Amino acid sequence: MKISKRGIDLIKSFEGLRLTAYKPVKTEKNWTIGYGHCSPCIREGMMISQKLADEYLNEDLQKFEQGINAYNLKVNQNQFDALVSFAFNVGLKNFANSTLLRKVKLGANNPAIRDEFMRWVYSGGNKLSGLERRRKAEADLYFS
Repeated sequence: MKISKRGIDLIKSFEGLRLTAYKPVKTEKNWTIGYGHCSPCIREGMMISQKLADEYLNEDLQKFEQGINAYNLKVNQNQFDALVSFAFNVGLKNFANSTLLRKVKLGANNPAIRDEFMRWVYSGGNKLSGLERRRKAEADLYFS
């Protein structure tokens, strides 16, 4: 499967567009640019165009689509989009080790999956309202 426009729009809305490199968290070792594109090649002060930000996003999305598709999950388009957005934010390794994935494998329509999205609202031990909003939007998309 491939992520739909609806899924891409969800990711863009939460990642935001930054054409100048930034560190999302001061303790982060890598710089980020565009729509949450993270790479050791990005340096402080680096600037990119909108076109390059879109190219980075498309490359990143392919990686996350492949990562989700590797599990051969029996999900619909909205569910797939929500899982790609989730993995885009938390990383494929965290997704692979999540109870969320285990529950989706057991049954994609299990209502307890909503609770699993909502467990991922912490960063550095602190509950973040931005992550709460994102997880709610992902869960709402998943169950729409």
